[in-house]
Amino acid sequence: MPQSSPAGKIARFGVFAVDLAAGELRKNGVRIRLQEQPFQILAILLERPGDVVTREELRQRLWPADTFVDFDHSLNTAVNKLREALGDSASSPRYVETLARRGYRFLGTVERPDTSDPAPAAPGDDKPAAKTFHRDLEVPVPRRSLTRGLFALIQVMYLIFYVAALFRLPGIQRITSAFLPAWGALVIFAAVLVTAGVGIPLRCYLISAVAFDYQRLGEKFQRMFLIVLVLDQLWAIAPFLMTHEIGFGAAFAATAALLYVPFSERTLVRLAYPGTAA
Repeated sequence: MPQSSPAGKIARFGVFAVDLAAGELRKNGVRIRLQEQPFQILAILLERPGDVVTREELRQRLWPADTFVDFDHSLNTAVNKLREALGDSASSPRYVETLARRGYRFLGTVERPDTSDPAPAAPGDDKPAAKTFHRDLEVPVPRRSLTRGLFALIQVMYLIFYVAALFRLPGIQRITSAFLPAWGALVIFAAVLVTAGVGIPLRCYLISAVAFDYQRLGEKFQRMFLIVLVLDQLWAIAPFLMTHEIGFGAAFAATAALLYVPFSERTLVRLAYPGTAA
């Protein structure tokens, strides 16, 4: 009868992997030094991600009843060391959230790959493997490389929009002047300049952040989402400037699709950085 491998006791979240059997925490494959009590607290939190683990429960599991210790100070010190190892903070938590006078809660999405030797499958038993679902979005968690790649492609798309529009400014002014008064054409001309001027550095920042897997991108994107939303909604009407080339129907369809893009960007960020995006 096959025995369960210790490697099966592995929990993953973000760029971290926790080997519960060996008592090791790794970031991108590199081992991070973490003392026993902070590691035990992490292991307890990973047992019930999203649920509150009370301070009393931690005391009972980490310190025997006959142990005389300044519990509050020791627990706070251990949690601070855990946050330091994870690059986390109490004021803006990505993984370990403090609930005042109650306890702690793990915020990230935990994956538990089963690397143990599988038991022989019964004839006709072709049940699909269990999927890991996102805690908030309630959808299967895809590969982070896929979500990050799609997000980066969207940023490249908008970057191309901005650069192409700046190269064709005379043509845009000529088209808008054909069906708008002089002041209206001037407004469109100025809007293209301003939004492209804001959008180019914004897209470059997002591309570099996702390319280097900046772990606080979810938090940063949540803060700048209103700016991204306004920019994307304004540029969603750009296809109508090409109506004479692609026709009204195609321009309308392209605009309808572009109106949804900022919300897909937000979803992709939440899937790629589940512990950091609100």
